[in-house]
Amino acid sequence: MKQITDTILMVRPVQFRLNEETAVNNYYQDQQFHKEIKNADANQRAQEEFDAFAKALQDHNINVIIVQDDNKHDTPDSVFPNNWLSTHENGTAVLYPMFAPNRRLERRPEVLEALEENDFVIEDVMDYTSAEDEGIFLEGTGSLLLDRANDVAYCSISPRADEDLFIEFCEDFEYTPVVFTAYQNVGDARLPIYHTNVMMALGEEYAVICLDAIDSKAEVKNVLHHLKRTNKEIINITEAQVESFAGNMIQVKNNEGKKFLVMSNQAYESLTEAQINKLRKYNEIIHPDIKTIETLGGGSVRCMMAEVFLPRKV
Repeated sequence: MKQITDTILMVRPVQFRLNEETAVNNYYQDQQFHKEIKNADANQRAQEEFDAFAKALQDHNINVIIVQDDNKHDTPDSVFPNNWLSTHENGTAVLYPMFAPNRRLERRPEVLEALEENDFVIEDVMDYTSAEDEGIFLEGTGSLLLDRANDVAYCSISPRADEDLFIEFCEDFEYTPVVFTAYQNVGDARLPIYHTNVMMALGEEYAVICLDAIDSKAEVKNVLHHLKRTNKEIINITEAQVESFAGNMIQVKNNEGKKFLVMSNQAYESLTEAQINKLRKYNEIIHPDIKTIETLGGGSVRCMMAEVFLPRKV
């Protein structure tokens, strides 16, 4: 199985703003900035950041399928499609249950149609969304870190990542589950980080992870066991770097097979020279500035990139 892909699906926002429904447990959304900027200005800035980011990927010969959001529904977080959709080499597209009711409106058939229009084959759709009726959620590759090449899945349990549903996914797709809980400081409290991909990223040869965010020593030991067993170089980041979205990065390749690591400019600037040098051993780094999207959306580049692993039409 391939670990990285040369094709990315992105959704261009049309009504981006701070989503009040997600802010209840996404502590990276900046409420103060939300008060200072008009929604129309936020959307304009987000569109400019999106366009520059997509162009940066295309300039490196990475395939980008762009779907324009519409105004039919209130979907301020549509720029983060990886939370509701994942695709797999066996031709399966997976739909995931979402915590925020307005994020469920992002699951548009036009997105799957765009993949088929670009000569990808969807053989089957695995739909877990009925779990929403029971208040159970698993938000795609935000919650799931998939080591596709080694059939291992990592998941930090949170209000948006249910352990039983994670285990069910692993049984359905034949992954070995690795369960833990990552935390962040919120005032005087230690609360679960909402998505695994905020504090952890997997490349072919390495794993970027904030081990300090995992409070259980037994869970740290288990995570390290699986990473080492699959021959990943472990690049540890700090909790402060997680706050700058240094965990929210993704490795991709271009049409010629050249590898790239994509992270935001904020994440890049938070890394030490030693960390950057370790990462550059394996890939060139692309680091667009998406400050508005990060500040109001509480997510970064990895959340904006839904990887396409589907087979192509023959």
